[in-house]
Amino acid sequence: MPAFDIVSKIEIQKLDNAINVASRELSTRFDFHNSKTEIKLDKKEMMIHVLTENDMRMKTIEGIIIARMLKQGLEPSCLDFGKELYASGNMVKKDIKVKQGIDKDTARKIVKIIKDSGMKVQPSIMDEQVRVSGKKIDDLQEIISIVKKSNLDLPLQYENFRN
Repeated sequence: MPAFDIVSKIEIQKLDNAINVASRELSTRFDFHNSKTEIKLDKKEMMIHVLTENDMRMKTIEGIIIARMLKQGLEPSCLDFGKELYASGNMVKKDIKVKQGIDKDTARKIVKIIKDSGMKVQPSIMDEQVRVSGKKIDDLQEIISIVKKSNLDLPLQYENFRN
């Protein structure tokens, strides 16, 4: 029985490259000259730690990170910028969470979209992914296009397509 998995994951090496390039770009920019700005990627917790001097520079850094991720072929919608700004002295710190996996609510939305399509396929939630199986490969390809058209605000990949 043909099946495939809908997952949401990010390539850590590409993200690391994007953060390193963004950090190098900040060290060469004139508007960041003599500033105490740091960008670090914590691979274990999947967080990007940004430390800078004011809110204006923080917004510029966020734009640079997004631009570098796009150039690396990564989807910036996997970043959760949040609103947490921590002030320590004259510095501003922000922790940007990198979302991986499909949470339960989003998985339920995907299953609802698939069931509402009326196709003869079976979606099932498995940990942080959704497995879709059906009798016809054409039905599964149609489901992929339907899920791609729905705006879920999460980068999705379609893996393990097998017969």
